[in-house]
Amino acid sequence: MREQPKTSIFRQCQVLFPDWARLSVGDFEFDDPKGFSSFTMGVRCQQPAEPPAVLYRRLEGKENAILDFETEKEVFLTLGSQGIAAHCHHYDDTCRIESFYHGRTLVAGDLFEPDHLRQIANQLYRFHQIRPAGLPRQGFFELLHEKWGRLARTVLEDHSANFPPDERSMCEDLREIYSPETLEKVRHHLPAGELGFCHNDTYHGNIMKLDSGDIKLLDFEFSCLNNKAYDFSNLFAETVMEHQQAKSPYFRIAEPKYSDHHLGMLINFYLDNGDYGDSKERNRQFGKLLEDTKRMLVLSDYKYALAALPLAVEPIQKIRFIPYAWQRFRKFLAAC
Repeated sequence: MREQPKTSIFRQCQVLFPDWARLSVGDFEFDDPKGFSSFTMGVRCQQPAEPPAVLYRRLEGKENAILDFETEKEVFLTLGSQGIAAHCHHYDDTCRIESFYHGRTLVAGDLFEPDHLRQIANQLYRFHQIRPAGLPRQGFFELLHEKWGRLARTVLEDHSANFPPDERSMCEDLREIYSPETLEKVRHHLPAGELGFCHNDTYHGNIMKLDSGDIKLLDFEFSCLNNKAYDFSNLFAETVMEHQQAKSPYFRIAEPKYSDHHLGMLINFYLDNGDYGDSKERNRQFGKLLEDTKRMLVLSDYKYALAALPLAVEPIQKIRFIPYAWQRFRKFLAAC
């Protein structure tokens, strides 16, 4: 990263933290930028100071907001007050500065370890009990089709001529993604039942294992109403995506390694948090959640196909986002 953005981030932090005011930018280490669709950077002080580190998250530009700014802010602050999200030092319409978690993000293989699944299930159960104020009444996938579908149309109709020749034909195929017929296919995979507050972007890269061994959920920009089974579906659906490939298009879709056994283990750990009166009711809820989870697995391909298209115009990673969207959308259609 060039010096100027680092300096700009540092200056913002100096205004917030008195201990940082006496230090220079050279007293800090800046992590490499991270994020599939947004920009985040860890900033760590090499001198005694409070706070010793923060996470800087840029909010403008490439983040395709599902919620309006004030609602998204309310969601994050509510989650922070419950100890689910990080403490918020600063929040405006350009950036958020959060407390820094010391640990590592999970990898796909971690999801096949029972202790990790148990902790993830416990965190999701806590999450699903929360009801932030001001959430839209629409479900996540209705909002997704409405808001990201509009962005997808702009990319495919206004920018496709700027892509390489091999990607232009993919753009033609991808125009189906925002059609009413595609929305009907999506609705077919939405289970009946009451909507609740969901994370909607659960995958191993959005889960951190702290140095203490505790598990924390990350990145709540997509959190709104949905069927809670989707938080189980997306967690395992994304284990097939390998984003760190050396050759173009720099990603690969692998064969699934999860099974009903792994889905069922997660759901059982989740249900351990509740009180169901008798085993018959618990078994009923287990069966319904497993059925809904399997039904919604395919929706992750639709979601990330839509998410990839705006990133193709100004990518923040080297992934070729048009092939990425095309492959994931074809995978969605094949499963419908």
